[in-house]
Amino acid sequence: MDAASIAKQLAAALPEGGRLAVGDGAGCPTEAWGSVDQLLSDRPDVSVLLGWWFRAPEVIENLNARQVSTVISGFGMRRLIDSGAVGFLPIRLGAMANLLNGPLRADVLLTSLRPVERGFAFSTEVGWERAVIDSGATVLAVARPNAPVIETGPSLEEGSVVVIAESDLLPATIPGAAPTDEQRATAEHVSRLIPDGARIQVGPGALGAAVYAAIDKPISVDSGIITDPVVDLDRRGLLVGPAYAPYVAGTEMLYDWAPGRVVVDRIEVTHSNARLSGGRPLVAVNTGLEIDLDGQVNAETVRGSWMGGIGGQPDYALGASLSRDGLSVMALTTESGGNPTLVERLQGPVTTPGHDIDVVVTERGSVDLRGLSRPERRSALRALWGSIAP
Repeated sequence: MDAASIAKQLAAALPEGGRLAVGDGAGCPTEAWGSVDQLLSDRPDVSVLLGWWFRAPEVIENLNARQVSTVISGFGMRRLIDSGAVGFLPIRLGAMANLLNGPLRADVLLTSLRPVERGFAFSTEVGWERAVIDSGATVLAVARPNAPVIETGPSLEEGSVVVIAESDLLPATIPGAAPTDEQRATAEHVSRLIPDGARIQVGPGALGAAVYAAIDKPISVDSGIITDPVVDLDRRGLLVGPAYAPYVAGTEMLYDWAPGRVVVDRIEVTHSNARLSGGRPLVAVNTGLEIDLDGQVNAETVRGSWMGGIGGQPDYALGASLSRDGLSVMALTTESGGNPTLVERLQGPVTTPGHDIDVVVTERGSVDLRGLSRPERRSALRALWGSIAP
């Protein structure tokens, strides 16, 4: 793949002061990243918008936060944000479509697409990319004929896409972390809160994997991302209907299983508060780095490092709290790295406000914060953390 040639194509498509949006998720076009780095050197007037990168770009010579921003911190972006190579935009994913039609409007979308008859289709993610296209962006794509055939909605017409390269690359493999004993115990308490037939949103990571493993009743998955543990849920006969999300990311096992079993949709639909709060009960299970005595959660930064992101946590937490018979659950172990996760004052920003959290769960049990005054909430959280509470 000729990085210099692709960089020239990108430069030619971008007006003075233009913005390039780069597709994210497991299918992000890493083959063309060297061309993006070259573009940043050749065109200091342009900016680049990134999203959910699970691994840091291999070439970072020309990255700087004045030109390059991401809407997801943590994961592959953590060290780049910490070093100042990439700037972080504090955005909830449910707001992305409006922003991409306004202050974050992009002139060009660089993405990977799967060739289909008379056009191209998305594969392991749609995310916010359709919103970029709807705003009028030119689509430059790496064609990946071997990408998984997952339901992603209408295909893009052949004439609306400029193919800059072809690639045999498969989606990135994202292995999951093994849960700790404390996370498994926390997950067991969470599972008791889930009613039969509910829709479930579970955040990614080891605790999320433990929650899926602890579920012992039929449920639907309506989440921000579909990961490997959903496959096991299906094999145990507990998955009702197709899993639904804007992203699919995991191992080859997941990508082989997903066709016909997963529906991937655009972020403004998956994260719509009206959709999330309607229909069958939604139980949103999220986690954070720390929680304060008012129930506010920081899921982004601790000790000066960008460990996680906003993502869709506040969207799902609010949707679940408004869902009839649903629940917004915040699950976390009482300690992390030897430090209590319950604090008087958060070290980082408020990712999810306390009034959008119904129940807090740890390995010691759970507390229902609904209907409690602020003093009562503080007492309940202190009791849950016990002797290590502030």
